[in-house]
Formats: sequence, C-alpha cells, structure tokens
Amino acid sequence: MNGEDEWRYMIVRPEKAGIRDLWKFWRKGDIKSGSKFILSNSCCDDDVIQEDDYEELDLEEWRLLFDGKDNRWVIIVSILVRRLIKLFGKPLELIGNFVDFSLNLLSLNCNLFRLASNFLQGKVVIPERGTTTFVSSIGHLDGRIDLNKTDNFGEGSSSSNSRIEIENKSLMDLCVMASKLAYENASVVKEVVVNHWKANYQQKKSTQVFILCDKPEDANFILISFRGTEPYDADDWSTDFDYSWYEIPELGKLHMGFLEALGLGNRADTPTFRRNLLQKNSNVASMPDMAELTAYIAVKTKLKELLQQHKNAKFVVTGHSLGGALAILFVTVLILHKEIEMMESLLGVYTFGQPRIGDGKLGMFVEERLNKPKISYFRVVYCNDVVPRLPYDDKTFFFYTKQQVKEEPNKNFYGMRYLIPAHMNAVWELIRALTMRYVYGTDYKEDWCSVFVRVVGLVLPGISAHSPRDYVNSVRLGREHKIQMSSLD
Repeated sequence: MNGEDEWRYMIVRPEKAGIRDLWKFWRKGDIKSGSKFILSNSCCDDDVIQEDDYEELDLEEWRLLFDGKDNRWVIIVSILVRRLIKLFGKPLELIGNFVDFSLNLLSLNCNLFRLASNFLQGKVVIPERGTTTFVSSIGHLDGRIDLNKTDNFGEGSSSSNSRIEIENKSLMDLCVMASKLAYENASVVKEVVVNHWKANYQQKKSTQVFILCDKPEDANFILISFRGTEPYDADDWSTDFDYSWYEIPELGKLHMGFLEALGLGNRADTPTFRRNLLQKNSNVASMPDMAELTAYIAVKTKLKELLQQHKNAKFVVTGHSLGGALAILFVTVLILHKEIEMMESLLGVYTFGQPRIGDGKLGMFVEERLNKPKISYFRVVYCNDVVPRLPYDDKTFFFYTKQQVKEEPNKNFYGMRYLIPAHMNAVWELIRALTMRYVYGTDYKEDWCSVFVRVVGLVLPGISAHSPRDYVNSVRLGREHKIQMSSLD
C-alpha cells in the first residue's frame, strides 16, 4: 500500500464490469471480481492504465481504499447507471437535436397553428443553430432573460462608486440567471448580456464558460459562469454519476470526472492530474495543443488579464449543476495553486444544484480558506433535486437555501421512506406551476414545456427538481437575504 504522502486515486471502469463480476462483488464481497473494474495505484506499479491488466487488492488495501466503509452497492449503482447512459447516449443526442429544433421551430413561428399556416403559405421560419434566435431546451423551460425588476445591476454598475455586496439579493439573482444563460450559444449569451443586462460581454471561448464585466472600463465586478449538465449530453450525465476520485495529500479526495471536465488531467494518463494540480504558472500559450480543452487554464488566464485591466474589480464564480461543480473546483484549484492575489479579489462562489466535488476533508480545507468576512461560498439546493446528492453515499449531507435550516430532511432520499414524500411534493409542484401566475404575476407563468417537465416529475421527482426555473424562483421569492455557508461533501 502507498504511504500517506502518495497521491492516490481510484478509477471505476464500467466497461470492465461483467454481470457475473458485479454480482460476486456485490453479494459476496469478492475482492478479485471487484479488482477487475476498480483501478487504483494501490494495486498498480505503473501510473499509466494498462487496458487489460489488473491486480487483485488484498483485504487490507481494499478497506484503506474506501476509508473502512463498505461502498459496494454505491459503486454498483454508479456502474449500472453509467452503462445505461452510454447505451442510450447516441439516441439521447439525436432526441436532443430533434427537441431543440422542434422547440425553436414552434417558437419562431409563434405556435403550432401559425406554423401550419406559414407552411401552407411557404413562409416557415427555419431555426439556425448558433444564432441569437436559437434557444436551448433549458431556455425554453424558463424564457426569462431580464434580471429581477427590483435589481439595479446594470444601472448601479455605471457609477464608479457602485459597491456589490456578497449577500445582496440582486447579485444572487444575477448569478442564477447567468448560470441559466451559460447553457446558450455564444450569440444568445452576448445578446442578453449586452442588450438586456447592459454589461460588458468578455468571452465564451468554449461551450463551458462565459465571462462578463459590469462595464468596459474601470469595472467593479467580474462574473464567471460555467455551463451545467447538458440535458442531452450522455458524457455530462456520466460525469455526474462517476464514483472515481483522485486524492491529494493533506487536501482530500476530488471527483476525477470534474477534474477532467475542467481540463486538469486524464484518467488514461493519471500523472497528468498531479502535474496540473502542482503546476501553478501554466498558461494557454505554453500548451497550445490544449488551449481549447483546458478550461481552467483559459479561464484563469483571462481572469488575470481582466484583474490587471480593472484594478478595483472583484469577481464571482457561479454555475448550475455540473457548472456549479466546475465553479467551486476552479476556486479550489486557485487555492491549491496559492494564487493569493487572485483570491484577494474573490467576492464569492454561488452554485445551484451543484453535485459533490469531494469528501469532508476537502470541504474543511476549502471552507477554512473561504470562511472570511469578504469571501463566501453559497451552495443552493432545491427540494428533491437528485444531482446535488451525487455521487451518492450514506454520509450526512448539509445544504442551505433561502430558509435557514440545520440539516437536509432527506439527505439522499434513496429509500422507500422518502419515495412517497418525493412524489407527493412533485404533485404539489405541478399544482403550484399552474397557479403561480395568479399569485406572483405573469413573470412566473409557466408554458406547456415547463408544465410537461412537472408531469415527468410525477415519475422522476429528483430529475424535474433540477430545473433552473425552480432555482430562479427560489432566489426571487426567497424571504431571507442571508445564506449560510454549505459544505462540499
């Protein structure tokens, strides 16, 4: 077994898991069977994965690998779900393309009846991907693009004396709207940021992130928004359900899939994780072949440039779903790289529906460094949302929302005792969706697309509760402005 100072890792390989091996591993605790699809540097001398090689872990190594816990069934669930996602990956992509095209076709032609009329007259408006009029499925679930009417982000930012408070409700609204906007193509993002929010759009270099400033010169505020889990992207969903981790000495375990998504390593060449996590002064120019792949390097390089350009600016990092995980992971790596000057300019991190990025040890490490008067980490979880409970485990899981609560009432809700309340709540969500416009106004009116998702939620409440619409509503209708810090694990 490696010493305590080793950078350990565990990789769960669904493609190596046969049904017989899974059964023997789950029901009989057969370590040899489990070693076929669980790879660790505890059992391999070579850090580079050999495609068909595996060595059997002994009992002591196995217990140390899982910190003395029996996580067999969690790994089995992870493997089965990821294999199922891969099986339906291509059909899911095709369905997504069809749904996106159909929703935009209907919206551009007003409705189904107008579409039929336009077709007969030869005046059908055909949607074009990548344009300002082509909106994602997420955008159709919640068509709101303007900031809350009580907010004054655009107006306040025009003054050199404007000051942005971390617990300001306007800032929270901006973050949740930016997290939702990150799902759109670059043309839509630029249109909304410039013409509706009256801010300065910086970039959307990849499909993962965009950056804005409150004004082009002498900015006070910079926002970085990471894109979340694409509804029809099998790789994104597989990442969320991945149980593989990489452990950094004295820091804790980090979700390997999120490290890869941020461009900080490759599980096929595990030494890359250590190199990237230790290499502080990396930049895009030094690695031109990875410039489009390494989100962390691209974002950090651009952020440094903006902070040098706007000397008094503070920055906030945000994201929904996978984007939330990348947001807090980005800040975690800045801490690891000891980017002291950049961290002094950090105002806070806002995440919505964020999956877990690490263990309790990692959580304490980050909280100790973020738990300061001027820097805060806000992790918002809505109701029965399944994604923040991933990767699933049986540990205590805390979260805080607009209501101050000590502990989540149903930590993981995977069990019979939580099924009935979850489905009953889904019924209530559907009823509320149909009546909110009469209580709160037309801004909260839900169209047929959103109502359809509510109906799906009657069967899959944990999935429907992940909708960004619910997070926007929670932020705007929340009674309390102050939010407590949440743990990462």
